[in-house]
Amino acid sequence: MSLPRFIVGMIFALAIVVAWSWLGGASLGMTLMRVIICAVIIQAGYFVLVYAMIARSAPTQADRLREAERKLSAPDVAEGEKLGSARRSLH
Repeated sequence: MSLPRFIVGMIFALAIVVAWSWLGGASLGMTLMRVIICAVIIQAGYFVLVYAMIARSAPTQADRLREAERKLSAPDVAEGEKLGSARRSLH
């Protein structure tokens, strides 16, 4: 879902909440509270949707090339020589 489509949908949904509150005879404060709660829920849902779309997407050709390049440029280090085994005392 693109951002402009999301914004139009969010404005439409918030307009429905305002109309529902007005027709229900809610006060201005209650209407404002309902709109804010609705906007927060919509934003959280959009965040989850975008996160799920990114998490489920397959790696692109550029991602695969970048990973292959990293593997080629990284030196081969034995498991026992990684990070902690080369510590020497300063004394």
